[in-house]
Amino acid sequence: MEDLKDIKPQQSIELLKALHILTRDGRMNQDSRRKLKQVYHLYQLIEPYLEKALAMNPHFTLVDHGAGKSYLGFILYDLFLKEKGGELYAIEHRSELIEKALPLAKTLKFDRMHFIASDIKNSLEDSSLPNKVDIVTALHACDTATDDAIFFGLKKEAQYMVLIPCCQAEVSKSLRSEKSDQLKYTLSELWRHPIHTREFGSHLTNVLRCLLLEGMGYKVTVTELVGWEHSMKNELILAENIHQPKKMALDRLEEILKTCHLASLKSRFLPIIS
Repeated sequence: MEDLKDIKPQQSIELLKALHILTRDGRMNQDSRRKLKQVYHLYQLIEPYLEKALAMNPHFTLVDHGAGKSYLGFILYDLFLKEKGGELYAIEHRSELIEKALPLAKTLKFDRMHFIASDIKNSLEDSSLPNKVDIVTALHACDTATDDAIFFGLKKEAQYMVLIPCCQAEVSKSLRSEKSDQLKYTLSELWRHPIHTREFGSHLTNVLRCLLLEGMGYKVTVTELVGWEHSMKNELILAENIHQPKKMALDRLEEILKTCHLASLKSRFLPIIS
């Protein structure tokens, strides 16, 4: 069928219907074709990490934080884990979304796909999760949830992390709260206006996250999800643990916090990893 020519051969048609990428009669419209293209673009970026993880460990584990309706988890399982192996854990704090995802996984016989109703912080104490994981993903985890996912990955010694940060208010709030004092410094012109406060705060947050990852031994690549029209937040952070910690990165992180008068956030961006 002409409508299905862009679908990967190993892809489950029933899954695409359940995810509303295909209509009930198996057809695609312009919107669903664009959505499928976006999904495949993201998969193409993650696939090399999946291949590397599989080569190192046939029973590798992937934890998807803030899974939502588990679209990413289902696609990754269907295109890769289903045939090649590995365990996937989808963590989502909204239990109603977990309850909807469970029967779909059962119907599709995705037996190595697990669902946990929890937030990211509490998942660190969840005994059903392995002590060490290979890959951590977090797509559009709001506010500080991306930071929590990074901390989770560091604690679990993740080899790879794939992050698409969402809105982040913590840094912007701190920039606003101390603005009267900061206006003494020329650099504060970067965030004096409210719209600049928001945008600069978001950008600065991701810079600090990358410095933390580099400081902890990760090779970091920052790129853009081209054509990701459904969200304004399309910055993608890819991190691979090459076990080469950079003290300079952590020093610069701390220096940026001091320069921007954000020392109060040091514990957020320089957590003690034990």
